[in-house]
Amino acid sequence: MVTIRTAVGLGSGVIYHSDGAIVTDAHVVENQQKQPYNNVQVRFADGSEAQGTIAGVDDVTDVAVVKVDRSGLPAARFAASDPEVGSMTVVIGSPLGLEETVTAGIVSSLHRNMPPSQESPHGAIDLLQTDAPISPGNSGGAVADSSGQVIGLSEAYLPPSSGAVAIGFVTPSRTVMDVADQLLANGSVKHAALGVVPTDITPQLAQRFSLPAASGALVVSVAAGSPAEQAGMQAGDIVTKFGQSEVKNVTDLLAALRKQDPGQQVDVTVQRGQSSQSLRVTLGNLAAAR
Repeated sequence: MVTIRTAVGLGSGVIYHSDGAIVTDAHVVENQQKQPYNNVQVRFADGSEAQGTIAGVDDVTDVAVVKVDRSGLPAARFAASDPEVGSMTVVIGSPLGLEETVTAGIVSSLHRNMPPSQESPHGAIDLLQTDAPISPGNSGGAVADSSGQVIGLSEAYLPPSSGAVAIGFVTPSRTVMDVADQLLANGSVKHAALGVVPTDITPQLAQRFSLPAASGALVVSVAAGSPAEQAGMQAGDIVTKFGQSEVKNVTDLLAALRKQDPGQQVDVTVQRGQSSQSLRVTLGNLAAAR
């Protein structure tokens, strides 16, 4: 475990490789405009500190890798698969700057999806849920099982003001490892891209525009030259199925898209007016598009 300090705040991180690679949340080392901070300071459990450099950031999964000029570090063990619901979770981090704080709970659920927001336009997809307390400053820190394996990184929590009690979210270790390995090897991460701006269908929206469906992901716009445009998708289409996944809202569409790889062909069902059409889309690469 490490504490990561920037010019405006702090978070937590986990030693990934003994050669100085550390994993954390992207929002720990970026500002709200998704620009990395220049000054990243890493504090280790023994009290020593080192200057960190950002090796790579993936805003889609909110995972980042920070490198320090150190060797022989005690790397954590990361679980290769998801834990079981009901199994123990131990959250380790620096909430509010209180270093090496430990809280505990259980895995409440798997495969939780959070809808896109201004801070997270890609949504937060396929997360673990835990009732172990997570507070500001825990972000990017380790969530471990009873054997000491890291099952994920602390991602977010629902504050008490929302009416929630002990609802926290964790980026699974399999996602962290996949993204970190790509960032260390290539500096970027491949994600399947469709090339549309979707929105949820509200009752007001359906009534105002006389939409033919009450659920699905409404396509607001289609990027020129995108995989969606090349497949014939149009603004005003309502995506109701993506591959084998039913689409009832934008979060469903993002979750289905996240399961695919660039270059894959996917059959997408859209409602256009009173007719339903099937479009075959060859997905692009989000990393190449940015």
